[in-house]
Amino acid sequence: MNLSIRQITTFREVMRSGSISQAARTVGRTQPAVSTMIATLEEELGFKLFVREHGKLSPTPEARFFLEECNGILDRLERTERTVSRIRALEAGKLRIACHPAASGIFMPRLLTEFLRGKDDLEVALIMRSSDVIEDLIASQQYDIGFAETPARRSSIDQIDYELDCVCVLPANDPLADRDEITPADLDGKPMAVLFDEHPTATQTEAAFVRMGCKFTKRLELRTFLPGLQFVAAGMCYMVCDMISAYGHLLQGATPQTLAIRRFSPKITNSVSILTPGYATQSLTARAFITQLDAGVRRMQQEIEQVLA
Repeated sequence: MNLSIRQITTFREVMRSGSISQAARTVGRTQPAVSTMIATLEEELGFKLFVREHGKLSPTPEARFFLEECNGILDRLERTERTVSRIRALEAGKLRIACHPAASGIFMPRLLTEFLRGKDDLEVALIMRSSDVIEDLIASQQYDIGFAETPARRSSIDQIDYELDCVCVLPANDPLADRDEITPADLDGKPMAVLFDEHPTATQTEAAFVRMGCKFTKRLELRTFLPGLQFVAAGMCYMVCDMISAYGHLLQGATPQTLAIRRFSPKITNSVSILTPGYATQSLTARAFITQLDAGVRRMQQEIEQVLA
């Protein structure tokens, strides 16, 4: 048996209208074409679907039973078409994102909020993990997109890298906030909040002080810069931190501003990447969000630059 959707749809229209001519108008075909299609369908099925009684087309009992099956097939097909349409419009499916701590609190949720608007059937799994864990989650294809500090290149991961300038964060009412640029000389001997010793920003910051012959005073050692923002706002320390953490403070729009964000010289950088599995085909939804994430990173750079300018 080799039934086509066109045959099934035409048969249903004949059953609904009780007329070959009316069904032909509905499906947009000629009356002889519909008659031939019904005859072919009967040959495929091996039983009669209609008989003519007193000049009227009447369905057989088998036709009524077959109609139930046809309705089920066409209903499922329509649901499938709607689902495919939603997938094509990025309104359905599932997206799994692993994000490092600096971006997970404000930056990533803001972008996802924009992306999910109007996509009620799109399911998202968002977790916060350290960058090294995210690297393994992406390499093993457990997550679709990772946003983390830049790892070493490996064939199991595709990545888009961004080298972001770190900034100096200080209390808004601090006298140094009047300056456009902060140097180690400005912070000579002042209490600093930094990440753990192995982190590149910590080693770069301390090295900058040493090169300029300034005293580097580490008061607080942190795993992420986020709690450091509160310590700085309380006047307990100064901090040279990643751009994303500082940008998160700007997005919160606190009034009055408790922190000042200034350029730090010499330049200290923190590299982050969009990570995707190297041996997997990206879904349409993943590709669309990667485009939005890339735009979000570039917009952040522009807005931070405006603040620094």
